[in-house]
Amino acid sequence: MPNQNTGQIGEQLACDYLEKIGYKIIERNIHFSRTCELDIIALDKNNTLVAVEVKTRTSEICGNPLEAITKSKYQNIKTGLITYLQNNPKYKTYRIDAISIVLNPKIQIKHLKNI
Repeated sequence: MPNQNTGQIGEQLACDYLEKIGYKIIERNIHFSRTCELDIIALDKNNTLVAVEVKTRTSEICGNPLEAITKSKYQNIKTGLITYLQNNPKYKTYRIDAISIVLNPKIQIKHLKNI
């Protein structure tokens, strides 16, 4: 399964999961530069703006998907969120969450809030 397809499947599973727990998806795959993309922008039940980074792997053979969120990747997410907030000043509370998805042998979803 190509990486791009795996990522798209993971992002859809993450959106479905977030909606199931009461989040409202606002936007997906917002690019600010070649290295700066926000996977999901959502509002939680408290109307907090949440930038969600989704990491998907077909299995955990090479480790947990969350291990792919490096310091530089986190900085890029943070830069994207700040840019998004500058363009959408109505949001006063915000945070960054991460969701890891492992597809095999069964789908596993882990959600870390306020990373």
